Amino acid sequence: MRRVTRREAPSVSLLTSARERRLWVWTLAAVVAIYSTLGLARTLAGVLRDRNMLDSLFVLGFLLVLATIAWQGLKKRPGGAEIGVALGVAAVYLMAFVRMGIPEERTHLVEYGVVGVFIYEALTERLSQGRRVPQPALLAVVGTAFLGVLDEGIQAVLPSRVFDPVDILVNVLAGMMAVGASLALGWARRRRPVP
Repeated sequence: MRRVTRREAPSVSLLTSARERRLWVWTLAAVVAIYSTLGLARTLAGVLRDRNMLDSLFVLGFLLVLATIAWQGLKKRPGGAEIGVALGVAAVYLMAFVRMGIPEERTHLVEYGVVGVFIYEALTERLSQGRRVPQPALLAVVGTAFLGVLDEGIQAVLPSRVFDPVDILVNVLAGMMAVGASLALGWARRRRPVP
């Protein structure tokens, strides 16, 4: 007698790997951190400005980001192209920070840059696991832009905040700069000769 077995449906997981899961969790954590300051940001910025600490804390944060990037980059012994691209990226960010007159606006470059990189890395991890992800860089920028528009939309209904279309543009620019930097660094890594 022939035994009939039920064919089990293949398990379809939304996330493809533990790394992708971690990246989406970090993306969510960054977005929650950004949105959680909406009611508090103006007050906190005012207190820091009154004590002449706003610029100093921003510079400290910027230096910590640069130190983290350098530490991560040095773990893999970067080649000449990688160092050149990293210095170019740092110069572009420094010029953007210097040209932005309002210190609070500079935070958008960091906040939405981090979100953009997390989304991009999650999408590229998904692609590397065999899932279809058309144009991960473009999707990351669009996702970052959507989150930035949502941020400003929330601010439109808060009594202590103001909807500002310029902030939306800065958020999109932040995502584009960060994803572009990731693409450039990835390109430089792939150019490194194999020993």
